[in-house]
Amino acid sequence: MTNSVWAVYCVLGYIVLFFFSIIGLGIFIRKKRRDRPPVIFKLLRGPGESLRRRIAKYDEDIMLRVGGAAFAPLAAALFILWIALKLHPTTWPQFYLGAGVTLVVFVTVLFFAGRWALRDLFRYGNDCLGYLGEREVAEHLEVLLSRGYRVFHDMPADGTGKKFNLDHVVVGPSGVSLIETKTRRKGRARPGFKDHVVVYDGQQLIWPWGEDRHGLEQAKAEADWLRKWVQQRTGIDVVVKPILTLPGWWVEMKARGEVIVVNSKSVASAVEGRGQVVLSAEQIDLVARQLDLVCRDVEA
Repeated sequence: MTNSVWAVYCVLGYIVLFFFSIIGLGIFIRKKRRDRPPVIFKLLRGPGESLRRRIAKYDEDIMLRVGGAAFAPLAAALFILWIALKLHPTTWPQFYLGAGVTLVVFVTVLFFAGRWALRDLFRYGNDCLGYLGEREVAEHLEVLLSRGYRVFHDMPADGTGKKFNLDHVVVGPSGVSLIETKTRRKGRARPGFKDHVVVYDGQQLIWPWGEDRHGLEQAKAEADWLRKWVQQRTGIDVVVKPILTLPGWWVEMKARGEVIVVNSKSVASAVEGRGQVVLSAEQIDLVARQLDLVCRDVEA
């Protein structure tokens, strides 16, 4: 065995030994000192908690993800090349065939690895944007706290075997409101359309680039789910108001629809509506306590 190979083994052995020594020493010192948190913290979920966790996971794994995507094509090509050399090509055509297959495998794996890495990167960017949007909406909802409302963020939900999250749930004198946040990037506008304005005609959203119902059906379905959930948990049958908020966009209401669509700065006014009292203080407290139970799962 050459000296260079021994050197590599020594370096790898040192790294492994250092890692386990630090971990073991840290555990030993903590046990000896009997260190422990003063209390088992269990906090309410913040705005965009699910997105925050996914972003943190990506940050932790970014080197592994990018490194894996970069290494996969090279590893695949080297493996094919190794097989080709094991076959001991004796003629130039055989050599060119092995090299050609190696190149094809390299390019193919590179394409899929690059595609996967880009998709991962775009999702990361969308998660960051969505997280900021939910935080902004949460800030505009804070004004309701002094008016007898309770606000909950990123409520975990489970329906028909599929887990999802409700961006914001508000319970107060005007009833229960479900707020779905959609933070979308601006793009190239069609002729005659402003690039910062989205129009709601009661049926669909008219964006500068086209029309769709992005978020409308989701907000409606989630509000219906939440109404059933509140009734099952508390016995209170209250209509849940579905609100779709679009941070960063100017929203023009052409007609009323089943879902209220507003800019994030108007979300508190949409929750209060005309100020009609629907729930008593006792009912608000009962619903809020049930929401608190499912939203308080952030542990230190």
